[in-house]
Amino acid sequence: MSKIEVRNLFKIFGPESGKAMEKLKAGMTKDDLLQKFGHTVGIDDVSFEVEQGEIFVVMGLSGSGKSTLVRCLNRLIEPTAGEVFIDGEVVTGLSPDKLRAVRQKKMAMVFQRFALFPHRTILQNVAYGLEIQGVNKQTREEKAMEMLSTVGLKDWGAVYPDQLSGGMQQRVGLARALAVDPDILLMDEPFSALDPLIRKEMQEELMELQSNMQKTIIFITHDLDEALKLGDRIAIMKDGQIVQLGTPEEILTNPSTEYVANFVTDVDRSRVLKAENVMIRPRALVKASDGPRLALRKMKEEELSSIFVVGEGRTLRGIVFVDRALEAVEKKEKDLKNIIDEDIPVTSPDVTLLDLIPMAVTARVPIAVTDDKRKLLGIIVRVSVLAGLIAKGDENNDVSYTD
Repeated sequence: MSKIEVRNLFKIFGPESGKAMEKLKAGMTKDDLLQKFGHTVGIDDVSFEVEQGEIFVVMGLSGSGKSTLVRCLNRLIEPTAGEVFIDGEVVTGLSPDKLRAVRQKKMAMVFQRFALFPHRTILQNVAYGLEIQGVNKQTREEKAMEMLSTVGLKDWGAVYPDQLSGGMQQRVGLARALAVDPDILLMDEPFSALDPLIRKEMQEELMELQSNMQKTIIFITHDLDEALKLGDRIAIMKDGQIVQLGTPEEILTNPSTEYVANFVTDVDRSRVLKAENVMIRPRALVKASDGPRLALRKMKEEELSSIFVVGEGRTLRGIVFVDRALEAVEKKEKDLKNIIDEDIPVTSPDVTLLDLIPMAVTARVPIAVTDDKRKLLGIIVRVSVLAGLIAKGDENNDVSYTD
């Protein structure tokens, strides 16, 4: 069961939203609804699921419906139609009291403009959600101090918001959301008001916190670089609809529409694509117990000058070069154990192409991609790193898209 499920969600702003939705379903365009009936389509038949512990990014230009969508999830904005499920429970059907309990205990929201109380100290701001829950003062202040320490502000509890920088205030907003220990964080463009350097720091901090806390996060942004950096999956919105949903790699390498393709044209692919995206299966492998004649035969068949050696469970042992194999044949050696070269470049599948470039430039053999148990997953030849930096299907950096 998904942590969050959204089914056929609509939001239409106007006095007769129900009738307007019927016209929308009948084929009337968003522009016609606005011009003829004065109704605005915020969300148009959106469906998706979010798994536990996932960072699900919703991105789009201003007016695309992304902020309306996130507010429909906790019913700060009431959907016109459709359903929202949290842990299988229909949030869109809850009574006000039950909805309030879900907001207080299961989800928390981090806003773009911090939304801190100016008359409360930082400690009191962070403890506010627990205060609303009725938690006693000592317990809530202890928890608030713990969260301030988590976001690097443990010495700032006694000051007031106007004494902090924008980045520090956003850390307070994040600490306040985390203090109630929610399962779900709703983050509506939380870093967009920050300077670029501070924004980058906050992105890194969020990723570090997520690696430890494993919250389910819905993150709203208009910045594709931010979406690609943070998102496990990304939903791109236009005119109230999701026009593409996929992993960062899927969106970058296979944009589904020209609209999405225009988004990704200028993206630095080296920061997004990873080793697993460009690795290939080795054309041939040998075992350490195999003889040098077998190694030579496989190299000849595949026109190789070297061949990777694996052990039990495809564990990487090293590589054998053709000249060393020839020498072993002349010496009548029965296996490869004495000629395996273990000094080879190795990387994990989640390393970015940007980090692979220096290794690829100096490597005299393909780069081996292994998991944490040193199982050989694939290899990367130098040309694969360079090819990965070029948009699929076009060497002139014009991004193609699939129909």
